[in-house]
Amino acid sequence: MKPLKAPVHNGRLLLDEPTTRSEGDVVELVPLDEVLSAGGDYLDEQERAALHEELEASVADARAGRLIDADTVVG
Repeated sequence: MKPLKAPVHNGRLLLDEPTTRSEGDVVELVPLDEVLSAGGDYLDEQERAALHEELEASVADARAGRLIDADTVVG
């Protein structure tokens, strides 16, 4: 789903965008500046450290030739 934009008018968000969401769905709106100030996500320090550890392990596997073709994983 593409990001939606809503101007603020009298302290209220005015969102007038078509959507395929079901009637009654609740959508969480998060200000972009808040997301960016949090590093682009909501990971805490422990989660971020675990992510970086896994990324480093993945790069090491790729460099060592331990790869799996994407079609095998997805297909």
